Amino acid sequence: MNEHFNDIFVTTGCPTQQQLLDYVQGKLSAEERHEVEMHLTDCEFCSEALEGLSNIKDKEKIPGWISEMKWDLLKKLRKKYRTRRKTENYISLAVIILCIIFLVLAIFWAYHFAVKH
Repeated sequence: MNEHFNDIFVTTGCPTQQQLLDYVQGKLSAEERHEVEMHLTDCEFCSEALEGLSNIKDKEKIPGWISEMKWDLLKKLRKKYRTRRKTENYISLAVIILCIIFLVLAIFWAYHFAVKH
């Protein structure tokens, strides 16, 4: 994945998505489970994420859904980024064209006044 669209859990002290999934699926050791539970007491975001994961009946399908959602979001972000870049390119092109027009007009006026005097 592009570094502009990193996983939000990577840059925080929060458990990874995989740790939360393993917690919900009961795959963590007692020590890892305790660490996640300690974090959940202080982090509302992770608590709500865990609550949402816990409400899903087919927990084995969660990783596929997450992967699919990530790719969908990434596609939308890239499309938005490309659209913004295209707009910036058009603005740059317009500025360059205006500069050329003003330069041509300045040369015309300078030549016009030089010939008349």
